[in-house]
Amino acid sequence: MSVFTAHRRPLTAFTALTALSGLALAGVLTAPAASAAAPARTAAASDVPPLQKALNDLVKKDDFPGALATVHESDGDVRYYTAGVGNLRTRSEVPVDGRVRIASNTKMYTATVVLQLVGEGKVELDAPIERYLPKLVRGEAGDGRRITVRQILQHTSGLPDYDEALFADFDRFLRKYWKPREMVDLALKRKALFEPGKGWGYSNANYVLAGMVVEKVTGRPIGREITDRIIKRVGLRDTYWPKARDKGIRGPHPHGYFATKPSEPWVDVTRFDPSSGWAAGQLIGSPGDLNRFLLALLDGELLEPAQLAEMKKTVAAPGSDTVGGGRYGLGLATFKLSCGGFAWTHGGNAPGYTTRNAVTKDGKAAAVAVTALPVTLEGAKNVEKALDTALCE
Repeated sequence: MSVFTAHRRPLTAFTALTALSGLALAGVLTAPAASAAAPARTAAASDVPPLQKALNDLVKKDDFPGALATVHESDGDVRYYTAGVGNLRTRSEVPVDGRVRIASNTKMYTATVVLQLVGEGKVELDAPIERYLPKLVRGEAGDGRRITVRQILQHTSGLPDYDEALFADFDRFLRKYWKPREMVDLALKRKALFEPGKGWGYSNANYVLAGMVVEKVTGRPIGREITDRIIKRVGLRDTYWPKARDKGIRGPHPHGYFATKPSEPWVDVTRFDPSSGWAAGQLIGSPGDLNRFLLALLDGELLEPAQLAEMKKTVAAPGSDTVGGGRYGLGLATFKLSCGGFAWTHGGNAPGYTTRNAVTKDGKAAAVAVTALPVTLEGAKNVEKALDTALCE
């Protein structure tokens, strides 16, 4: 139930936060509800592109403060969309293709680095994580001697998550710098979800361990490996790994907001320590960069064919989105489309930001972001519907 999860648990990812009470967060806004933030539009409804209408509705009907999207057509044409406001206090516009916390989309980058190391002969997918992280995973949560690298990348390890423990003090969660070992230790205090390989269960702990494997094998920080192996290689100008204790977002970005239910005023949570996401959810990027990354990944620019094929080997991932029928590979998932077939996807949720993004088989990419976590199941569904509209219109 992590705010750093992708679209894994359509409502519980949000109700985990609504269960919290007495949040000690400063700066609660008393501005009008986000629906009032949408700028007036004079164009006839028939003149408004379907995706623009979907974003307008996310602001007007679902009360997200702001929304932005970027669509990369299969012919190379790129279109940008915004709705609402980027800052409820100043009423500034949402920056076109602005930077947001892409949260669990980070898992795609981490998985890509691990698979690059597989291609280099430095990591074996079906080796136990014990080989790389000796004696780290033990107890009722799981045993590193029985859990493979493949299983942590595919969320079939049975390892529990650490997120609920973080939510016990939400204010501390936002302020504290979390070390990877601290998060693993929190997860290891819980019971396993299932025997390794006997089910599917989304857990950020899996990807913290994946990041630790990368660091053990390469001797370099996971953020540097992602930067050198992916961000620089593909030329992602708006994507970066925040430095330790860097709570802000560099460059043009909309503010991110948080509430636990529709009737509450928004809290500005743009600034917080993202370390609790780490290799599972720390990256910052733009919708356009998410499209560029996914297109490069699926075009074979980052992985050799054998490793990309492994990444695409999926298992059923029940509850992975609000649409149903989702499957999960190695850091890459499927998203069922209303126009037929599926797209490759991931997505992410972090305090202040929700992103949904995917690429179709014919090379059309789309990324949609809103500047808050959904506080209703309907809101969560409508964000995914906007992504579907972007890909199927």
